[in-house]
Amino acid sequence: MKIAMLGHKRIPSREGGVEIVVGELSSRMHEKGHDVTVYNRSGAHVSGKEFGTVDVKDYNGVKLKKVFTLNVKGLAAMTSSFCAAVCAAFGKYDVVHFHAEGPCAMMWIPKMFGKRVVATIHGLDWQRAKWGGFATKYLQFGEKVAAKCADEIIVLSKNVQQYFKDTYDRDTRFIPNGIDKMPMQDADIIKQNWGLEKDNYILFLGRIVPEKGILYLIKAFKSIKTDKKLVIAGGSSDTTEFMNEIEREAGDDDRIIFTGFIQGKTLEELYSNAYIYVLPSDLEGMPISLLEAMSYGNCCVVSSIPECTEVVQDKAVVFEQGNADALKNTLQSLCDNPDTVQKYKNGASDYICSKYNWDNVVDKTLELYER
Repeated sequence: MKIAMLGHKRIPSREGGVEIVVGELSSRMHEKGHDVTVYNRSGAHVSGKEFGTVDVKDYNGVKLKKVFTLNVKGLAAMTSSFCAAVCAAFGKYDVVHFHAEGPCAMMWIPKMFGKRVVATIHGLDWQRAKWGGFATKYLQFGEKVAAKCADEIIVLSKNVQQYFKDTYDRDTRFIPNGIDKMPMQDADIIKQNWGLEKDNYILFLGRIVPEKGILYLIKAFKSIKTDKKLVIAGGSSDTTEFMNEIEREAGDDDRIIFTGFIQGKTLEELYSNAYIYVLPSDLEGMPISLLEAMSYGNCCVVSSIPECTEVVQDKAVVFEQGNADALKNTLQSLCDNPDTVQKYKNGASDYICSKYNWDNVVDKTLELYER
């Protein structure tokens, strides 16, 4: 089968969850004998040119094609999606797979040329706090185009599945993301760079954007009595304004460490040695970072949004979304009770790796392609 994918920034990349998903799906589909082309944006990594990858035309057997991108905030996704959709429309593909709501605004182009089109809705992107009026309306338009044009729609949570049914009377397929069991790493790089050791820090790892709840995580942490550090790991997205805000909130609390964007062995060491992993999000699709944290056997603390609670079930600690006092009390209790933390650590990895398996995700997605 000849497959085209578009809508992400670029692969290989950890700029966001969408990029990780596209990388996993495309490379695993190639392993199964399919001919996969992925349309990457041109331009620099969102966290800086130093994090970009070498300009290659192949990734694990997947063909990489770079499309024209107007690298202006708000226009990069639109222009790259348009160009990729046109290329896919004229290419000899059996399926064109769009990722995320905004790029789906261009879905009608390959559809008009008789292509089978599939959409993965990675979350209700128009709800994110960073968007202005035009961007929000554009994302909602993309969502409507997907509901009308897509031959199949994949959603990552039951909550979004119900949303599409209620809003558009549209049936969707629930196929959550996957994860692999990861080898544990000793604290070498992170000890050298930030003085971090096994179990002496609480970890947040993700994009530095308002909807991740980082601001009230910092407020909650500053109120607890502990010698443990709080590590905020991740790069800003589109603008440094929010990063500046959370750095001001952290103030002179020297227990709070900002690492910036991280990847590779540094990322593996951070996951491997954390005392607790915290994801206090107000909005998610299906958080890859949460799957990763649990795959490393972490005790995870998550907000009560369905996209998190569906994933963790009773294998993590849940606090009331947006409630800084509840988060503070949860963190203090876990800092004071290492036996409770260890109980959650013991069950996390086997649970998450058996429930969310990339091979199953790929097989179910290929079934949709062929229907």
